[in-house]
Amino acid sequence: MTGTSPDERSFVPAPSETAFTLLVSSVLDYGIFMLDPGGYVSTWNAGAERIKGYRAQDIIGKHFSVFYPPEDIAVRKPQLELKVAVADGRLEDEGWRIRKDGSRFWANVVITALFDETGELRGFGKVTRDMTERRAAEQALTERRRLFTHLVQAQELERRRIAWDVHDDSIQAMVAVGMRLQLLADRVGEPYESEIAQLDTSVREAVGRLRNLTFRLQPPGIDRHGLIESLSQHLTDEVGGWGLEFSLDHALEKEPASETAITIFRIVQEALLNVRKHARARTVRVSVNTEDRGLLVRVADDGTGHPAATQRLHEHFGLMEMRERAETAGGWWTLRSEPGTGTTVEFWVPDLPSSLLDEPLPGAPVRNFDSRPDPQGPS
Repeated sequence: MTGTSPDERSFVPAPSETAFTLLVSSVLDYGIFMLDPGGYVSTWNAGAERIKGYRAQDIIGKHFSVFYPPEDIAVRKPQLELKVAVADGRLEDEGWRIRKDGSRFWANVVITALFDETGELRGFGKVTRDMTERRAAEQALTERRRLFTHLVQAQELERRRIAWDVHDDSIQAMVAVGMRLQLLADRVGEPYESEIAQLDTSVREAVGRLRNLTFRLQPPGIDRHGLIESLSQHLTDEVGGWGLEFSLDHALEKEPASETAITIFRIVQEALLNVRKHARARTVRVSVNTEDRGLLVRVADDGTGHPAATQRLHEHFGLMEMRERAETAGGWWTLRSEPGTGTTVEFWVPDLPSSLLDEPLPGAPVRNFDSRPDPQGPS
């Protein structure tokens, strides 16, 4: 048998010009067409017809500025884009465009200047994609993030107000009662002395519980100390006092935004409280890592574990609160629990700094947004 060489086996013939033209003309997701050097439409594909509403016989020979809204035509944006494409070789832009029926859509546009072998401009290649749905989704997510930020701020202000009220009113009143009980105990004898001592103990325990409540309600000082230091302090002050061994591992690329940090702290705080109440654990491990433009957090214990916990989320307020905090922040939350292996709470929340709330999501290929108010979307 006569074999073929590796070069012969790997050779793939280039598609013919006719096949390539057929491919371009049949694409539906992108409007792909050409302009002559003056900006007049010279070719038209099926995707351009679907996106813009013009048939080839309706649009070929017309200037491509018909796709631009009046405010862009007034400042000669179409002509300026062609000049930039000639100077730089290509131009990419996003903005409002006009369909044949007059409705607007948000388009991503790439214009490429086409030169022949002598360097003479022969025209332009133009690729248009309808990004209206993606932009609407981005704006909805941005608005959700804005509302989440306000919600976190409102929750923390309310927690602080309640903590102050408890400290300045309830705790001070209880401390005063305790002092009076101590004075009274010095003046009376049996059988009242032992009863007063028991009351004094109850008052002290109640003051301790109230002080622990105010600690949980007060903001953790993240603005001053940062997320990791606040978590470390909480583990030392609280978890260490429960008799649990603990560890905190972290790998952050940068300090998260304040609202993101507070959300993480509150979820971890609730997860640790559940460990204390239900896990019967000896150790708990907390990890915080930057991942996928957000923060991935795990709280894992070596307790008894309970597989039914994952089916009882709707019955457990603490678990519901953790999940709702994460999901309200635009993230996710899960719980894994098996007998003998302990329980792991894992969640991820995006980190979008407040300064970017009015901007598209990081990494989205959006450029050259207009500073003018957006007109209404397509009708």
